[in-house]
Amino acid sequence: MSTLEQTKTAPPRTPEREASGGVGNWWGNMRSFLTEVRNEMRRVTWPSRREVYATTVVVILTSIFFGVYLWGLDLALTWIVGRIFGIFGAA
Repeated sequence: MSTLEQTKTAPPRTPEREASGGVGNWWGNMRSFLTEVRNEMRRVTWPSRREVYATTVVVILTSIFFGVYLWGLDLALTWIVGRIFGIFGAA
């Protein structure tokens, strides 16, 4: 199978085609849709197990980093706001 496949061009719209392509032809439409889905899935380049593992580790480490960073920022801002309220007697 070649990597480049020609795609089908739709025939021009005619009143006859519009009438036959409506709700009454749902089985043909469904079959055509599933055939096109199958053809597209053959063209998909799936990542290897190693690539999936590497990107998963990167996502987890990045999430941990930003979680700790935002937690620290929240603690600092809470402390600053508490000090401001304490100075002005609003606490």
